[in-house]
Amino acid sequence: MTAVAHEDVLAAAGRIGGHVLRTPVLEVAPGLTFKLELLQHSGSFKVRGAFNRMLAAGEMPAGGVVAASGGNHGLAVAHAARALGVRAEIFVPEVTSPVKVAGLRALGAHITQTGAVYAEAAEAAAKRAAETGALQVHAYDQPEVIAGQGTTGLELLEQTGGVDTVLVAVGGGGFAAGITVGTSAGGSGPRVVAVEPERIPTLNAALRAGEPVPVQVSGVGADALGATTIGGLAFEILSGPRVESVLVSDDAIVAARRTLWERHRLAAEHAGAAAYAALLSGVHRPEPGERVAVVVCGSNTDPATLTG
Repeated sequence: MTAVAHEDVLAAAGRIGGHVLRTPVLEVAPGLTFKLELLQHSGSFKVRGAFNRMLAAGEMPAGGVVAASGGNHGLAVAHAARALGVRAEIFVPEVTSPVKVAGLRALGAHITQTGAVYAEAAEAAAKRAAETGALQVHAYDQPEVIAGQGTTGLELLEQTGGVDTVLVAVGGGGFAAGITVGTSAGGSGPRVVAVEPERIPTLNAALRAGEPVPVQVSGVGADALGATTIGGLAFEILSGPRVESVLVSDDAIVAARRTLWERHRLAAEHAGAAAYAALLSGVHRPEPGERVAVVVCGSNTDPATLTG
């Protein structure tokens, strides 16, 4: 049994229901549905895990909450903290986009920009939490965070009546792990296609090695999918038989993002378009009659770049 069970996702849904949006689904073609998590509070699914971690903890410490993030998780934690009246301190790496840093400031978070990549910001955040006694809200490797993200999968199945395959982007793996658990009932559920940029293959490399291993981080998805190593809890879940790991090129991600805007008027960031890139580029080819859901997971981007 893994550290996160389907019952944990059900409990998370009850806990966070009044704090997050039930994001819509959009049937864009027969057998193809988008789950629009880019319309979630703070611009991504991350707020689900942030609220669940904070609400499950009960009374907040005087130091508030501390998190490290490439941007989206920090925005989610800052949003949840403001809603709950808690101080938030967010550590972000230098690769974080100016749009996301500006968003953090607008939400009233205390920001420290440090380190070249997420892993270095995470180290600084952990040290700060130990010093202050603040509650650490990890971006992807805590049971409460994974369970919160899994509520996306619960909603998806309720809204569609069931699908055969779910395509979801992977960074640290918490979202894909949550969806894998959230769409399971009695040990079964749809296939989960875990999509990563070729230049940040954290899950793919771990599956080949048989354990989490560090990878180089670069490319268009680095600010949101820039975990150096897949989370241990996520790896345990995503190593299961229902999960398939695929890689997409940066060019495919850019093309998918442009298509989401030009064809559907969805303003996605590069990471938010990664799952769709697997479909558009042919990395995942549905079988005849296969019901596919693509999770479009983030919108924190500069609108001026949508056609580039």
